[in-house]
Amino acid sequence: FADQSQGCRSIYTNRQQQVCSENRISELKVSVEEEINTLRQVLCAKERHAAELKRKLGLNPLNELRQNLTRSWQDVQTSNAYKKTQETLSQAGQKTTAALSTVSTAISKKIGDMRYSATEPTWPPLSCRNK
Repeated sequence: FADQSQGCRSIYTNRQQQVCSENRISELKVSVEEEINTLRQVLCAKERHAAELKRKLGLNPLNELRQNLTRSWQDVQTSNAYKKTQETLSQAGQKTTAALSTVSTAISKKIGDMRYSATEPTWPPLSCRNK
């Protein structure tokens, strides 16, 4: 019987501790939720204050967007990836221009040769061939 009563007391004590622990956790949860609500209220007040300051400065969402886009584009242009891409495309453009110039020169020469041969009389004339 001694072992059984010891076991019963142990179970009872563990249950009490569990209930106390659950109560403490519930209290902490309520406290954290209250802090969250307070922080939300403070954040809302600060956002309203910031909006009022922006209004006084003459800033509106469109101007902010424009400034953000300008700043972002400047960041992109100064990035290493953009610079490398720009350099590569520039080189490719130069090579393409050179290649097209060469092709254009060759075509012009060929057309000129064809014009010259078209105006040059063929000897002997076709109508005067020996029969």
